[in-house]
Amino acid sequence: MVGEAVADAEAVLELRAVQANGDLDDHLAYHHIREHQRTYPDQHDCQLGA
Repeated sequence: MVGEAVADAEAVLELRAVQANGDLDDHLAYHHIREHQRTYPDQHDCQLGA
């Protein structure tokens, strides 16, 4: 349970740092693309709209 709290806190700190650096849009776009690739691994040529 404590390990989960630490992992959650680290995730929040990472997002705060990304936002403070002005990279939040790029960060979220990257994760959106990676989630799409994970969910639909056979669609290699798909272009996602932003």
